[in-house]
Amino acid sequence: MEQTRVNSQAGCLGSVKYQKLLLRESGSEEEEEEEEKEEETETMIFPDSGHQRARQVNPAQSRQSKPEAWAGILAALLLFGLSLYLAARQLRARGASDQHQEMTAPKIQSLDHHTSGHHHSAGIYPHGAVISGSDICSILGRDLLLDGGNVVDAGVGTALCLALVHPHETGLGAVFWALFHNSSANQTLALTPAPARALAPGRGMPGALPALHLLHRNLGHLPWSRLLADTAALARDGFSVDKALAEALAERDAAGQATGLCPLLCHPNGTVLGQGSHLTNPGLAAVLQRAAHAPETDDQFLDSLLHPLREDLYLEEPLQGIMPTLEPALQLALPQGLLFTTPSPTAGELLLKVLKNPLQAGELTSDPCPEFLAAAQDVYARFPPAAPVGSILAAMDSEGSVLLLTSSLNSSFGSGWLSPSTGILLSDLVGGSHAGTWACPALLCCGPESDVLAVAASGGASAPLAVAKTLLSHLVLQQPLPDAVTQPQLQIQLGSDGAPHSCRKTPAKTQAPNPEPLLLLTTHAEHVRATGVPATSYPSQGH
Repeated sequence: MEQTRVNSQAGCLGSVKYQKLLLRESGSEEEEEEEEKEEETETMIFPDSGHQRARQVNPAQSRQSKPEAWAGILAALLLFGLSLYLAARQLRARGASDQHQEMTAPKIQSLDHHTSGHHHSAGIYPHGAVISGSDICSILGRDLLLDGGNVVDAGVGTALCLALVHPHETGLGAVFWALFHNSSANQTLALTPAPARALAPGRGMPGALPALHLLHRNLGHLPWSRLLADTAALARDGFSVDKALAEALAERDAAGQATGLCPLLCHPNGTVLGQGSHLTNPGLAAVLQRAAHAPETDDQFLDSLLHPLREDLYLEEPLQGIMPTLEPALQLALPQGLLFTTPSPTAGELLLKVLKNPLQAGELTSDPCPEFLAAAQDVYARFPPAAPVGSILAAMDSEGSVLLLTSSLNSSFGSGWLSPSTGILLSDLVGGSHAGTWACPALLCCGPESDVLAVAASGGASAPLAVAKTLLSHLVLQQPLPDAVTQPQLQIQLGSDGAPHSCRKTPAKTQAPNPEPLLLLTTHAEHVRATGVPATSYPSQGH
């Protein structure tokens, strides 16, 4: 496997231009028609007095024609009045039409602002997209793109939001991994956390803020404080508990393990919050506000943010030694381009070993299952299980720059212990445990068509296999991408020991009974397509 080192910074998205509607041109023909009607009226009322063959009349004929003349004048006046009435009516109608156009013009421009002048199918965006497990957080990430941020800004902001609204999957106490691709420099980096360390028995050292700060400091564009502001406001003012959090709380409560989550995630009577309940986290808001003005040096960053956590745990030593690193991503050369993923302690190496033989062969096969299953069984026997619960998100622009972020508390709600002063749930990833994760983000890029395909999964030991079977279904079996994500033709099952047990090739359009959580983003024709499985669990937002 070859490795590439990167020190480049991602460029921000370009601005979007819009064209205003021209409303005046539609009235020009009506004005010309009115002028022609007025000229005709003038001709009828005032005949051409310079006609060369004017009639000669005698006085008797003149006296006999006076009544006829008065009748003609009266008829002309009536006709003139009728013309004025019709002209006024037409002007009023045109004025009302102009007024209606002026009233509806802002709505049209507002629509153009979102679609950039044309419509797209759901999940397809002309400039950039963010996809995550929360609609609120996907919208927050999209707004950072609209404010001139790049994909790192959008991804970091979305991750901070998820740390607030989905504390059962991620949080400031979680461990983070990331894969970043800079399309302009054609370079790829991986974010790797430090080894797990315990603050107290069963309670791991929080690693989110150092990891996200490192990403932003090296690769972001907007001010650090801007990325924190929206989530801090959301924590202070509150938000509605969504279905995912409500179900996790109900499951925790049914197991009799919700006591440590109160009072933050409980009603005053001790019952856990349900869907639609209003939730605030002032302790977390205070942490984020301090983070916006924290010192830049690594040795002071974590402790300056979380010193109240030390008081909650009765610790005397400063919080330090959890600094993550940016490293070259693992890569595998394929006929379709380069496949990148995250290095150890993630399962990225496992993923590449599973995919290497069937993908590097460069030949289509009717059934890649035998070779796929043999490779998976071989490498899974050497990887201990770890991090069954986690969160995934992705941000991509139309040029192909992408950030894939995965995080984990290891268990649902992590250690189950809530820091009263900071509103943070600590993970249960501690010293002596394997601090790896089965979630292994991957991207395929730099091929003949210069398109980028990015995929991430989070679902325990099945996560690398979910990524692998999607890539194999598309690249080997030539299954269209949308189907390879939602209905992959390759299906692999795990045994009771967590290792791959069987593999089978299913007919096209066969829906898997329980699909693993998965995100896919691709670029094509300068557009971004974002897809999530299950679709209702991973909403996308873009512009």
